Amino acid sequence: MKYIKINIKFVLALGSCLLSLIVNAQQLEVLIDEALTNNPEIQKFELQYKRASEKVNEVNTIPNTEFGVGYFVSEPETRTGAQRFKVSAKQMLPWFGTITSRESYVSSLADAKYEDIVIAKRKLMASVSQSYYNLYANKAKQEVLTENIKLLETYETLALTSVEVDKASAVDVLRLQMRQNEMQQLKDVLQQQFLAEQTNLNNLLNRENDIAVTVVESLIMPSEDFEITTENLALHPELLKYNKLYQSIEQSELLNQKESSPMIGFGLDYINVSKRPNMNFSDNGKDIVMPMVSVSIPIFNKKYKSQTKQNELEQQEITVQKQERLNTLETVLSKAINERISARISYATQIKNLNQAKDAEDILIKSYETGTIDFNDVLDIQELQLKFQMNQIESVKSYYVQSAIINYLIQ
Repeated sequence: MKYIKINIKFVLALGSCLLSLIVNAQQLEVLIDEALTNNPEIQKFELQYKRASEKVNEVNTIPNTEFGVGYFVSEPETRTGAQRFKVSAKQMLPWFGTITSRESYVSSLADAKYEDIVIAKRKLMASVSQSYYNLYANKAKQEVLTENIKLLETYETLALTSVEVDKASAVDVLRLQMRQNEMQQLKDVLQQQFLAEQTNLNNLLNRENDIAVTVVESLIMPSEDFEITTENLALHPELLKYNKLYQSIEQSELLNQKESSPMIGFGLDYINVSKRPNMNFSDNGKDIVMPMVSVSIPIFNKKYKSQTKQNELEQQEITVQKQERLNTLETVLSKAINERISARISYATQIKNLNQAKDAEDILIKSYETGTIDFNDVLDIQELQLKFQMNQIESVKSYYVQSAIINYLIQ
């Protein structure tokens, strides 16, 4: 059996993306390694490959040897005596090279099945990575909400102080409290979504659903993107599988040509002859031994001509399917590249917005020190800050998720 050697570190590193996040890469690598070892889908494809490989031994055989025994109820008389019973053996042999062609055909099918393992492992690695980044984004959003709730509690204290000196109304306090309630609700919802995504990741790893998953504390936007070699897309296992299927049809046609050739048979008949009574001559009761040679010729060979036509059509179908899949993969790759660029643009925009929102917050604080503050503005600025922070997290997550998709396609 062939063994798959996938450089997990190379696939997980995402080029320069994770060079600054060694702890994260190691943690994600451990999860992926566990998934590749335990995932039942991978095990299923490996068993299918083993079964397909074992078929080589199944076809490496010749037709069954035929044995026959006959007893003469009415014994025919011959010059040398009466024939009592007959024993025969016959062995048909396929044309030269037929068994080798069968082995080559079955091996080519096993090679195509092998690509299913490679494809499944690549998809699993991408799925684990995406689930991991979803967990990171969820956790990061919860932390942002916690910080914003604490900030609103600070503003609530300021509002209560302002109410005491008639510089704010109780309505302002209630608005701040309602806003805190909304954030707490959102945080509680995120906690439930985290548990659901954690279950998804644990299922990919084929382990208990309630096992806690630890994710990295923070992800940064890399300073530059890793190089994308689109030529590698042509070597994607989903496309290589079509090449191997095409080759299997070639082997099928070679086998078809061999099977349309004659078969040669060798046999032996033995007839037991009893002695003739009251007679004395040299061959009296001599048994009969008759070697035989036979040839099986497929005179009516429409079956083999039809199989040849079917093989030609199937090769054309595989060629079209490969081109269709290549077009799909090119579309997915282009989309992932563009969305990753968009994530970087969005991230840069959120940084600018957060800096401006921080400046606005500082102005509000200074206004409070001078004795005036508009808590409606406080809520507006706080809502904008939360929006920018959430968008920033989504941008980082999107960048890494799209990078995982790109790696699935070209690594």
